[in-house]
Amino acid sequence: MVLLRSEIGSVLRSNRLRQRRTLRDVSAAAKVSLGYLSEVERGQKEASSELLASICQALDVPLAATLREVSDRLAAHEAHWVPDSPEGLFENELAGVR
Repeated sequence: MVLLRSEIGSVLRSNRLRQRRTLRDVSAAAKVSLGYLSEVERGQKEASSELLASICQALDVPLAATLREVSDRLAAHEAHWVPDSPEGLFENELAGVR
């Protein structure tokens, strides 16, 4: 099962790395602790809507674009979900692909 917080963190990290920025730089711009931003990026913490907006602003990426990318990732993940399979496996797992 994919977690929303993991996808949000992954999208934020991708945007930061694409800009070649450090956690320290973005955390200072977003006014959030470096450790907390790191946990958000790793999907260990759920960012509030205010914090997410602040991080997106620090990255100069629209919040809507971030949420759209997260939504697209979730939709792609769900497209491979086989809900009635044993243990909720995905199509590639049922085929023996890892």
